[in-house]
Amino acid sequence: MIPWFWIWSPILHFPWSGSVAQQIEPNTNWFFDAIKPDAGDARIEKKAFERASYGKQLGLITEILLAEADAGKLQAEQGEVALKQLRQIRQDIELIKQSEAAVTARELAADIKRLKRRSPAEYAELLRELGL
Repeated sequence: MIPWFWIWSPILHFPWSGSVAQQIEPNTNWFFDAIKPDAGDARIEKKAFERASYGKQLGLITEILLAEADAGKLQAEQGEVALKQLRQIRQDIELIKQSEAAVTARELAADIKRLKRRSPAEYAELLRELGL
């Protein structure tokens, strides 16, 4: 094609032609956003769920209870393994809680510093409210 005739060669895009991008990753935040504020911290619940799903946690607890209820050797061995896994999950979740508390403290400190700069009157009211 002659380069000076490019104006007469339009590019047409019909439906489903050309580049099509689609995000197919499911959004599961609705589950954790549905946790009531007084029931727990949604961020901690989400991270704990990523560590071990509720089904995994309940499964381990069930195995331990069954091992305790029945004195059979096979079930006792399964119970020991489940107990070890459950203790590790609990330890990991405690670390998640500590980490989230530290993040929350840093975010609060930054918010309070920002409030002090932007609105000294509201900052003074906050200090009075907190008894500081």
